[in-house]
This record gives sequence, structure tokens and C-alpha cells, in this order.
Amino acid sequence: MSRRVRGAAVRRSSPPLPLALLSLALMHAHGASAQTVPGVSAQPAAGASSQTAVGASSQTAVGASSQTAVGVDAPLTLKRTPLLTEVVPPAERGQLPSLVTGDRISGRPDLDTVVEGNATLRRGPVSITADRLEYYQPDDLAKATGNVRVNQAGNVYEGPELQLKLETFEGFFNNVRYQFLANEAHGEAQRIDFVDANVSVARQATYTTCRREDFPGWMPAWLLTATTLTTDTEENEGVAKNARLSFMGITTPPIPSVSFPLSNDRKSGLLPPTVGIDNTNGIEIAQPYYWNIAPNRDATITPTLMSKRGLNLSNEFRYLEKEYNGTVRLDLMGSDRLVGQRYNELRTSQLQQLANGEIQAKDLTSAPSSSKRWGLWLTHHQDFDAKAFGLDSLSANIAINRVSDNDYWRDFTRTPSLAQRQLPNDASLNWSKGDWNGMVRTLKYQNLQYNLSPIVPAYDRMPQITANYNKYDWHGFDVSLNLDYTRFRVNTILSGQPGFDFNQQSQPDGDRASAIASISRPFITPSSFVIPKLMLNTASYNYYVPQANLPVLNVNGTQYIGGIPYNPASLYFLPTSSNRTVPTFSLDSGLIFERDANYFGRAFRQTLEPRAYYVYTPYRNQSMLPNYDSAANDFSFATIYTENAFSGGDRVSDTNALTLGVTSRLIDPATGVEAARFGIAQRLRFADQKVTLPGGTPVTDRASDLLLGAQINWTPKWSLDTVVQYNPDTRKSERSAVSARYNPEPYHNLSAAFRYQAPSTPTATDGNKSFDVGWQWPINDLWGDKGKNLGPGKGQGGGRWYAVGRLNYSLQDKKLTDGVLGFEYDGCCWIGRVVLQRITTGLVTANTRIMFQLEFVGFSSIGSSPMQALRQNIQRYEPLRQPGEAPSRFTNYD
Repeated sequence: MSRRVRGAAVRRSSPPLPLALLSLALMHAHGASAQTVPGVSAQPAAGASSQTAVGASSQTAVGASSQTAVGVDAPLTLKRTPLLTEVVPPAERGQLPSLVTGDRISGRPDLDTVVEGNATLRRGPVSITADRLEYYQPDDLAKATGNVRVNQAGNVYEGPELQLKLETFEGFFNNVRYQFLANEAHGEAQRIDFVDANVSVARQATYTTCRREDFPGWMPAWLLTATTLTTDTEENEGVAKNARLSFMGITTPPIPSVSFPLSNDRKSGLLPPTVGIDNTNGIEIAQPYYWNIAPNRDATITPTLMSKRGLNLSNEFRYLEKEYNGTVRLDLMGSDRLVGQRYNELRTSQLQQLANGEIQAKDLTSAPSSSKRWGLWLTHHQDFDAKAFGLDSLSANIAINRVSDNDYWRDFTRTPSLAQRQLPNDASLNWSKGDWNGMVRTLKYQNLQYNLSPIVPAYDRMPQITANYNKYDWHGFDVSLNLDYTRFRVNTILSGQPGFDFNQQSQPDGDRASAIASISRPFITPSSFVIPKLMLNTASYNYYVPQANLPVLNVNGTQYIGGIPYNPASLYFLPTSSNRTVPTFSLDSGLIFERDANYFGRAFRQTLEPRAYYVYTPYRNQSMLPNYDSAANDFSFATIYTENAFSGGDRVSDTNALTLGVTSRLIDPATGVEAARFGIAQRLRFADQKVTLPGGTPVTDRASDLLLGAQINWTPKWSLDTVVQYNPDTRKSERSAVSARYNPEPYHNLSAAFRYQAPSTPTATDGNKSFDVGWQWPINDLWGDKGKNLGPGKGQGGGRWYAVGRLNYSLQDKKLTDGVLGFEYDGCCWIGRVVLQRITTGLVTANTRIMFQLEFVGFSSIGSSPMQALRQNIQRYEPLRQPGEAPSRFTNYD
């Protein structure tokens, strides 16, 4: 027996549903292919009904079109069927066929249908199964009783009685149990009213993400109960009214209203509050509000109440467009009690010093003019239409970092600039055209001075203009040209003030125009390379110097400097100019030997790569030139094979030296992965290096320190990296760095590092000796509970403890400089974290805070989140839960 239900076939018996859908998909694909074959008609005969199209004649269409397509040897064209889309548009729901199956079917044509025994009704993403099912076609109303199960795009509802309009998805469900696909949340309700396909209202409902266990008396670890629970899958929001949250038998007082996300997608609303304890801030309570303005714009507003300081308001705005993107954050604190407390402590100390005669009255610090604190951080990237300007690319970048005062870095350690004390404010316009590229840039620093640890400020670049040309394999030659013009500016700092540097203040401002041209001719074979290279480094300066540094001209008994009478008692700065041009020749050469080797039962391709690098740069006196951005290169494998011993553009070292080194690598022949690398290098000087930085001494050693290094990545599970700078004369290490990592599987990570830097002189205190260790490791492994591999971001199963931490200990000062120490517990549907963090903010001061968080997976969290501290401090830290891609509705398909 067969009846039409809203233009669809109603069948007493039919093939299994997946087979029926597969047949329809094949019919659609073959029909589309047949339509592309000339001379073949795939249209049905006139007068054929829709029932017939879905029924018997559909099989004929499949057979005929496929045979015809094969006969003319036409390609089969596959198209995506709309039946497999994740979201069915509302306009198409009414056009979808209704498929009904059951043991007994009866009814009246175009009026009603009754199905008894294993009754099933399906339309698009909605399927209903029950013992008895009634469908009233004029009202599009389905009534189901007895073991009713509704699957709506993967969300499942079960209960004894249902009434539902299929097209609008309006109706109700009594005494229902439900489970959502997106976050695996489930619960029970006395009644659920379906408002539409997205919105439902559950009465006297419960909600949890704890996996249901099948034993008597089971209760979830946490459970939300509410008088009404409204869920909106389109807005990705759940709202519980008159709600209570129970956790481990402890229930909160009634909460008038609470909202929460239904998936990992963004939604506007209050985020979970955070509570923390800090020795600087006291008790800290923050209540963030998230505003999902648009798919490509959002904002987070976070008021934070600090018991020791006051109220801080943080605002962050993010935007993403096709041609530009960026982030703006503004923190504002109207009145910070810490400012007054810090001044009172300083005033008391200074008054005691004044009474003891250690300082004078003029040295007393004046009261701060304001207790208002603020910080501004902005990043913006813009792409322009380069073709309109005849360029290949044209873009702009802006980065602003500004704070209200010098102590901001000590008092606010969780800002984008963290504990940074030189805050760059940078704007640049970048372009490229063929082999040319360049930029126009302005860079100005805000320097945060601290009396106990002053810093010498860097020079501002107002502006910097560069142009670079690079041409490779031009008749066998590589050619490059780097042009740079920069105006350097620095603020005046008086002697005795924090950050004062005599060399810097004696040459406060200046302009530098430089050009570096090079040409090389590489000769490269699979087993060797020889690269001769010529460079020319030239620079011209316009700057100011004290008159005492300039030549004095005596005319008729009067001394003049630059046409101005010389006054030895004056520090008057006079404009002057100078330039320098330095040529350089280098010859880089090396050989590559290979052989098959076997170590510890493992086959390798072993290389032996000797290298010789000769550099000759004649001496040019540069002692009278200013130094704006040059510094001595760090001694490492990255710099030992370079022409210049200095970075920056103000010093070019005179060099007559040969660097000899050899490297050996072990390479897996099957994958090409480098398992180990060992290297040794030393620089041999044939003449003294006379060019120095201001205050420096010439280098007279004929042989440099010996540089030794090793990198071992035997397996992906562990690695070892070490560098040693060894002094053959003293037979001691001048610098050592050893780091190791062990990561056998997810959530198992150990890392350790030892760093040593010898003092620059026997009496200096600028050396360093420290030990750093970090870890994330399941404690359950200690008693044999190895957990499960559930995939990235899903943990290793419930009931597991994890130890997390990182400790940086100064062996020289014998104290802990920075540290993070804590534990995590994975309760399957909830995670607990407690973390203690210590951040050094001065020579004798540190900021310590404790963070405790309860995360109810798929619902919300309370407490102070330590996730940022764990990610920043622990190498390769893996969160126990990470947002993943939303599951397809076909993963829970009936």
C-alpha cells in the first residue's frame, strides 16, 4: 500500500534508510551526468507523478542514464547533494520529502496517516521514531506516543509523548531526556516546548556534561537545575532562570539568571568571573563581559576590583577585515591607592636619610601629581592596492605601547607588554617591487626607569627610510644593495638621573645615511662550495658634539671652534659631520662528505662538512663617530661566520681572520630528518682588531675561544641542545648553555636548561649562572595508571592528576627568580586547577599570586584562570581541554 504525504511517498515496507538515501544520491549524480550527454534526454515523461519519480521510475532513470553514459563514454559528473548539508535553510524545509515507515500504516489520503509498530517519520534533518505515530497533513502536525525518540540534526530527545509541527518545529515533549551533539550535554525536563528549529524552553530541567553512567543511584559530579532552561542554537546560548549549581553535593543559592555557551562558538554575554589572591593587589575579582559584535569584530570589557588598590577597567577590541586587522586595548584605573602607599613609604625613608645627613632637602621626592593609571596597546595592519601605485605590495603596520608612569611594569604584570621596560611605538609603510623593497618607519620608545635598576634608553628613529635591492644569479653573480637613512633622537637625561649614560648624552642627536653594496660569485657543487664576496660599507653622519671634542683654531690669540669663540667651561653642542667608507673581502668555502653509518642499531647518512671562512677588512678609524645602534655580536655559530664583529650600522670591525670549523650530521635516509648535529669552530686572527665600541679595548688575541655545539633529536620524544664557549688560555668555559626536553606522549613533558655566563672581568658582577626546569606530567603514572589516548585537547580520561610547573633558580644569587607551581585534576566533566606564580619585578621585589579555577567542561568556569601563565612558562604545555571543530550532525545520525 502506498500513500502520498505532502507530495512524498509513504511506504508499508522500504529498504533501510541509509540505502534509500544512497540510492537517491546516485540517482541525482547519474541524472546530472546524463543531462550533460548530447542527444540524451533525462526528463521524465509528461504527466508522471512525484510519487512515481521517487518510486519505481527512479530506478529506471538510474539504470537508463548510467547505461547511456557508459555507452557514449562520457565522464561521470558528481555533485554535492543538498541532503548532506549541515544546516538546511528554512525555505527548503517545506520542500523536502517526508519518509514514513512502520509495521502497519493506515489513514485517509491528503488528510491523516497513522503508523503503528516501529513507526518512523523523517523529513530532512529531523527523524521521529515511536510505538505509534499520527501525522495530520493539513496542520503538518505529528503526534507520537510510546518510546518516542526525536533526532534533530544530532540533538536527541526521548520521552513518552510528543506533538510537533515538522516544518516550523513547533510543539512540546513531556517527561523528556535530551542530549546535545555540540558539547555532549544532557539532562531531563518535565516538559520541553519547541518554539522553532533553534529555540526550545525546558521546564523543571537539569543540565550537565558529565557522561551518564548506567548504575543505580548515579549522580553527575556537577548538575545545573533550573525552573526554565532556554536554549538557542542559532545564538549559541543557553539561559537558565532560577538556577542552582550542584558540585560534589554542594549546592549554590538560587541564581536569578545565568547564561552559558552551547558550543565552542563565540557568544555575547557575561563570561565566568575570576577570583585571585595577589600580594600586590590583594583579593582580585574580575567580571568580563564579551560582546560578539560581528563575525569579524568583538570586544571584551573587564572590570577588576582589587581590595588593596581599587577598580581597574580593561577594554579590548579586535577586528578583522579583508584589507586590515588589529587589536586595541585600553586599561584605566581612576585612582590607585598603591601610588599613595608607595610615596608614603619612600617619603618616610627619605626623611630618615635627611635626618641622618645622608641627603639634602632638595633631594626629597615630590608627591605624585595623580593616582590615575592607564595603559594603551594597539596593533594594526593594513594592505593597500599596490597595483594602483605600480608596486607588487604595499602595507602599513602600527604598534603603540604607552603607559601612564614608570612603575606600571611592576604593578600591572598581566598586560600585553608584561614586564617590558622599553615600550616601542612603531609605525611603518612597507613596499616591494620586483627585486626592490623598502620601508618608511618611525620608532619612539617609552622608557620606564627604576632607581634600583636603571636602563640606558635606546635611540628613537624619527624617521627611518630604507631601500633594498637583491638580485640572485645575475650572470652567475648575486648582487645586493641596502640603503638606509635614519634620524636618531634621544631625550636629555641629566647626570645622576636614572638612565644617564655619558657616551650617549655627549652625542644626543644625529642623522646617518648608509649604503652597503655587495657582489658575490657562488661556485656550488653537490660536494663543495666556494663563495668569494666583495662588500663596500659607507656611511655619512650629521650630528652634534661638545665643543671640547672639536679642533681648536687660534686666530690672533683667540681660539675658535666652528667659527664660535671657544669657552672651555661650556658644554655647548656644535653641529659637525663625518663619514667613513670601509671595503671588505670574504671567501667562504667548504666540502661535504657523506657515508652510510650505523649507530646503536640504526642506519644513518653521516656527513662531514669542513668549512673555512676568511675575512679581510682594512682598518678605518671610527673612534670619533657616534654610536647609535651598534653592539658586539654574541659569540655563536650564527655570528662566527660573518664579516662584521658588530651589529648595527655604526661600527665596521677591521678584520684579518680565518674561521675554521667542521660539522657532522646524522640524517635518517628514509625521511631526511636530522637526528644529530655536532660542530666545532674557532676564529684565527692575523692582526689585532683595533675598532672598538666607545670605552672598549682592542682585541689582541690571535685565537678566539673555541665554540662547541651539539643538537640531538634522536627521536621525536626527546632532544638535547648544548653550546660551550671554551677559553683555551684559562682552560675554563666562558659561557655554557645546555637544554634538554623529554616529551614521550601527550601531556608528558619535561624540560631543563642550565646557563652560565662568566663575568666580563674577575671583579665584575655581570655574570650569570642559573638553572631552569619545567614540567607537565600525570601523577597517576607513578602508580601505574597510564590513562588513555583520547586525542588532542581531550585529556587522558577522568580521575587523573597532573603536576605542572616551571622554576628558574639563580645559582649565583642563590634565590628563585621566577616560578610557576601547580596541579591540575581532570574529573572528566570538570577540571580543577591550583597554581602559584612568582614574578620578579625588581632587585628585591617580586609579585606573588595564587590562582584557583574550577572548569565545568562545556558549561562555564569559576575562579582565576592560570592558563596564560601555564602557556607562557611551560614549554609545550597542552591544555586538558581545547576547542575543536564542531561535530557533524551525521556523526549522530538515526
